[in-house]
Amino acid sequence: MTERSEREGMIYYVDEAPPLYESILLGFQHVLTLFGATVAVPLILGGAMGFSPNQMAILIGAVMVTAGVATLLQVTFGTRLPIVQSMSFSFIGPILSIIKQTGGGIVSMQYVTGAIMSGSIVEIIIGWSGLIGKLRKWVSPVVIGPVIIMIGLSLFGVGAPKAGTHWPTALIVIISIFIFSQILSPKYKAFKLFPVLLAIIVGYSFCAIGTLLGVFEEGHPSYINFSLIAHSPWIRPIDKLTFPWGMPKFDIAFFLTILAGYLASMIESFGDYFSCSYMSKAPEPTSKIINKGIAIEGIGCLLAGIWGGFATTSYSENIGLIGLTRVASRYVVAVGGVILILLGVFNKFGACIATIPEPVVGAMYCTVFGMISAIGVQQLTKADMHSGRNLLVVGFTLFMALSLPAYIKGVPGLYPPKPIVIEWAPWLANALNAILSTEMAVAALIGLILDNIIPGTDKERGIS
Repeated sequence: MTERSEREGMIYYVDEAPPLYESILLGFQHVLTLFGATVAVPLILGGAMGFSPNQMAILIGAVMVTAGVATLLQVTFGTRLPIVQSMSFSFIGPILSIIKQTGGGIVSMQYVTGAIMSGSIVEIIIGWSGLIGKLRKWVSPVVIGPVIIMIGLSLFGVGAPKAGTHWPTALIVIISIFIFSQILSPKYKAFKLFPVLLAIIVGYSFCAIGTLLGVFEEGHPSYINFSLIAHSPWIRPIDKLTFPWGMPKFDIAFFLTILAGYLASMIESFGDYFSCSYMSKAPEPTSKIINKGIAIEGIGCLLAGIWGGFATTSYSENIGLIGLTRVASRYVVAVGGVILILLGVFNKFGACIATIPEPVVGAMYCTVFGMISAIGVQQLTKADMHSGRNLLVVGFTLFMALSLPAYIKGVPGLYPPKPIVIEWAPWLANALNAILSTEMAVAALIGLILDNIIPGTDKERGIS
């Protein structure tokens, strides 16, 4: 370790490369952290298109390869921060809208591919033109703090619900993460570096034993379907590597619809860059770094279209893992990218990870996502939180970031969805609904407006 990393409490700093064996295990830990949510996106969208199991396998493989390559590009040529790239939930709404209007099946995927590729060009232009970086001077901790908080809190819907499918299994994993990361880590380096990986192994072993002994039968949340591994092919078919769904189809309305997902994604990435740099003890990202990061994300989305996957963006979940392990090496994340590519090409390995039971994944989310919100709280400490101005701006921003998406999407059992309807411009309605139903996008827009129109000193805003 360097003197700098020792002084700032990091085990490995951004530009430090751990030994290869450590990098492989640490990279695999990142893959496990993102795997559940990454697979969830193609499962949701592939299911909406009525894909067969074979088509679903091709789709998931494409998603893995795309995420791996996009990650390698980001840590090498983009922000050069330890940020993993993978599927974004910001695109689910717009893509579902396209599927609904095209009837599902391969044809829907061709239109989705065309929209993703055309939208990626816009993101690349926004990045290379420097437009997104110009926002940097308008963004204070009063803005970025709530955005990061919402990145973590907006994921609460997949934490306890997944863990709650079988609490005994989930609690074993949660307790293991706390014991490994907070109690055993000062004594043993392995627990300091791999608390999440080791906790998942403990949880998976518990489920495997229960499955083999017949305690967990098929259909039980903690049941492991070993036949999924046995029946999965070893290698992805060569003819399915590029444009596996046929040539893309383009439609101006679908292009405008997908732009809402890109806007929400860029706003989220903007917050992720700050969050990652803060967690990694690295300098705050400059306008140049932000521009490069967004441009590279656009290139990743373009490749996603070519390889038959979905648009990628920075992945918030893995930033929480950096805070937990104190390992901020971008080389570790690069190794994770290579592992993702291998998982996409060699289907058998991907199937192994796909058998991780839902309560194990939910337990991991409960611990890691909370770390992200805590980073946002730390960001707010840079501003004067004794100021009535800041309390009003932050409080209103946080409340509306939770309340407005709930208004648009509805609250099951309480309020029906109330999406915006514009009969003469359905594409505009889809765009507005995609943005206003995304918590971090609402936080960014409201915070940015209020913090820059309400008078306040630089010291008060935390930018002096």
